[in-house]
Amino acid sequence: MKRVLICIFCICFMHNLFGQVASYINPILQGSYPDPSICKVKDTFYLVNSTFEYFPGLPIHKSTDLVNWELIGHGLHREDQCKTAVNLVDVQSNGGIHAPSIRYKNGTYYIITTNVYYHEDLKKTDFVNFILTATDPAGPWSDPIVIDGAPGIDPDIFFDEDGKVWYTGTRMPDDPSFNGEGQIWMQELDPESYQLVGEEYLLWRGACGGVWAEGPHIYKKDDYYYLMIAEGGTSYNHAVMIAVSDKITGPYIPNDRNPIFTARHLSYDHWVHSIGHADLIEVDTGRWYMVSLGVRGDLERGSNMGRETHLFPVDWEQEPFEWKQNRYWWPVVSKVSGRPERIYESPYGKVQTKYNYADDFSGSKLDNAWNFRRVPKHGMYQLDQMEKVLRVYGDYGLPGERQQASWLGIRQTESDFSFSFSMGIESDLKDVSAGLCFVQKDDNFLFWNISKQGDQKSLELLLKIPGEDEKILKTMELNDFQEQIWFKLESENDQYILSYSLDGEQFEDWHSVKANMLLCKGYTGAYLGFSVVGKGTSAEFDNVLYEPVVRN
Repeated sequence: MKRVLICIFCICFMHNLFGQVASYINPILQGSYPDPSICKVKDTFYLVNSTFEYFPGLPIHKSTDLVNWELIGHGLHREDQCKTAVNLVDVQSNGGIHAPSIRYKNGTYYIITTNVYYHEDLKKTDFVNFILTATDPAGPWSDPIVIDGAPGIDPDIFFDEDGKVWYTGTRMPDDPSFNGEGQIWMQELDPESYQLVGEEYLLWRGACGGVWAEGPHIYKKDDYYYLMIAEGGTSYNHAVMIAVSDKITGPYIPNDRNPIFTARHLSYDHWVHSIGHADLIEVDTGRWYMVSLGVRGDLERGSNMGRETHLFPVDWEQEPFEWKQNRYWWPVVSKVSGRPERIYESPYGKVQTKYNYADDFSGSKLDNAWNFRRVPKHGMYQLDQMEKVLRVYGDYGLPGERQQASWLGIRQTESDFSFSFSMGIESDLKDVSAGLCFVQKDDNFLFWNISKQGDQKSLELLLKIPGEDEKILKTMELNDFQEQIWFKLESENDQYILSYSLDGEQFEDWHSVKANMLLCKGYTGAYLGFSVVGKGTSAEFDNVLYEPVVRN
């Protein structure tokens, strides 16, 4: 496979007395990359994100400068990892993999996370907390090690200096004061079996009302333990809270100035909102940064990309109150303004480089950028190295709730972009529909396709929006179609412009759709891809090119 990366240099400049220095634009991971967690090993940073119902799960990026990231693999990359206790085969939308943490200790990388699976027949939800390990972050990763008896979601793993390993999680308290109250709890893990041992400790119910207190991380700095959490729910009121203790098991003393970072006090029209679910990292001696999810307000106070990964500078300041017995040190985020800004000085002076994405499917395996809605059916696709095409079989149809569809796609990373590819259908195939399938969720997608029904050939645009039946927006006979067509979707001015070509050179504008038809309303963002519908049918895809455009 040849994966072509075409650099677009987004060089921003910040002026100071000495001239110009490189800066970066948030988000640092564009597209559906929520709930970031980060660790550093030697001079390299590794970052993991939630993926919910998508497969492969738990994308792992690496970077040496915090602003340019390479996708190197996934924690859940084998089907057999996802078919038993961790079920991504028929998991519900917005279920699946929630809020991972990534850490490193003595040559081993650890990811700890939750799989949320709802049993429709039993009206019961399983929260399966588990650990993956690897000696190479690119993989392979271990089978899931399920932590028996660990309730709730959003686990963190902490390796203390005395050799003890600690599990910190989120659950509803036994005596909730209100709906949505969260409780952070802790228990020791056996370092060999990774099972809970010893006494359970109740640490915190949050700082500002405790609504959806979740996403805990433990840090140790200057002999103190810090517990950082998310609070307020993953929307406009999302925020980052922190507390401190001289013992890992508490009691924890909240920062009087909580939340330490948020956009909840800003206008709903601020460029970004929902800041929260953060992780801290010491990049070198005394320098710290925070990664956090956030939602860009590009369209109707939201975006198609949903929750993305942002980076913010962190300073530590000591409380100035001389009368206090313990004058704690606290992290101060985005010190100059206290707000989540779009542009900051680059941590290592490196220019942030944006990339186009191209794939000609000439490799022996599918590129890491491609995703499925759930574990795909065996044989749903095939890489034909002789023809250098991706062949997708139509037996499993369009996306649907808890379905393994004949679909795959890549993340939409900017509101403005161009996405194009070529597609072939064998001339003797009948009763097949194949083409571009732009997916927000199982119940929200665009399917722009060539439909061959009997001897009739037509170009058809189908829209699915939540709560409504699929609707055909436009159809047109296209009997000139033989075996090959080129699709192009361009997004600009909050419109999707659809054009096609039968020779790959001359494109004809065909239709336009408002971009708000696919706004993110859940936990994941939009994916651009293709789908095939029809038992015993297939289509061949090639020449994929995705060109994002960064808005000013």
